[in-house]
Amino acid sequence: MISALKLDKSYFDWLKELKLKIRKVQIKAALSVNSELLKFYWELGEDIVVKQKRAKWGAKLLIQLSKDLMAEFPEMKGFSERNLKYIRQWHQFYARERQNRIYPIGQQLVSQLEGQNESQVAKQEFGQQLVARITSIPWGHNIAIITKCKNIDEALYYVQCTIAHNWSRSVLVHQIESGLYKREGKAVTNFALTLPKPQSDLAAQTLKDPYVFDFLTMTKDYDERDLENALVAHVRQFLMELGAGFAYMGKQIALQVGEREFFIDLLFYHTKLHCYVVVELKAVDFEPEHAGKLNFYLKAIDSQLRTDRDHPTIGILICKKKDKIVAEYALSDINKPIGVSEYRLTESIPDTFKGSLPTIEQIEAELGGSGDEF
Repeated sequence: MISALKLDKSYFDWLKELKLKIRKVQIKAALSVNSELLKFYWELGEDIVVKQKRAKWGAKLLIQLSKDLMAEFPEMKGFSERNLKYIRQWHQFYARERQNRIYPIGQQLVSQLEGQNESQVAKQEFGQQLVARITSIPWGHNIAIITKCKNIDEALYYVQCTIAHNWSRSVLVHQIESGLYKREGKAVTNFALTLPKPQSDLAAQTLKDPYVFDFLTMTKDYDERDLENALVAHVRQFLMELGAGFAYMGKQIALQVGEREFFIDLLFYHTKLHCYVVVELKAVDFEPEHAGKLNFYLKAIDSQLRTDRDHPTIGILICKKKDKIVAEYALSDINKPIGVSEYRLTESIPDTFKGSLPTIEQIEAELGGSGDEF
């Protein structure tokens, strides 16, 4: 029987499928364990807060509780005094602000839970949704969020981003410390006038202002080509800063228009917006003519590369500094979708070190081709 099975291809196909199912079950089990543990942490945090307040057991409660729980469950690592403090802090962070929020009351809630008023029902539903969300990401992520975020709205933004993009803890911490919550969707754009909904809203949320290139250290007298080469040399960090969905297509892409040849700085394809994205870099302050030139590039890309399956090409102009009113004026009569943002760098290094920066050949060797996506 065994030898017959070895010769039967359908058995191996089924075995392969079975192994895949088992792995999925293992992953689901691990996620379920994490979620159940965090739900227990939430209840424990609430108990600690209540006991310390009502029973007046004081600060020594956590020391004693830690000793007792670790003695009973030595295989579990979550009962140290330090972690119990985080558990209490985690519950207090969300519970405190939850009490002071104004809750929108949906029509479907009116008939629920007879005997309670509508605001109580809305508050209860919000609390259930909140716990479900925060218990779906790892404990280490939760600690990073409550220790680095100022309020519940900012915290829930990073919780949702972690769920949507499957961020590691190091990526999450980097995004919090770079102030992504305040930067996302803040660029000056004409998307509302040039793109249909919901494409315009999605595109606007894709852009940031400013972009933080803290992974670069430039010389004092760098120019646009230096900035472009440095970003391409660190393309993975650059893609992380641009955000999810950007696929790198290349730099200095040649466009033949009439008898002349033009070169765009960086070309991407956005896998969620389903469109080409032209990124133009300016190591100087924004000028209105920059928008006009980018508009020309977008027209060329739409004519030469865009297919019927692609949405209109989007342009992102990233400059050293901009006057918001000037940028809004410059974009108001342009019929192609363009966003204008600033960028931030780390401190410059002396020009004497410029020779130690990577050459074009080294950059191309490190990049190894196009098609990278974050």
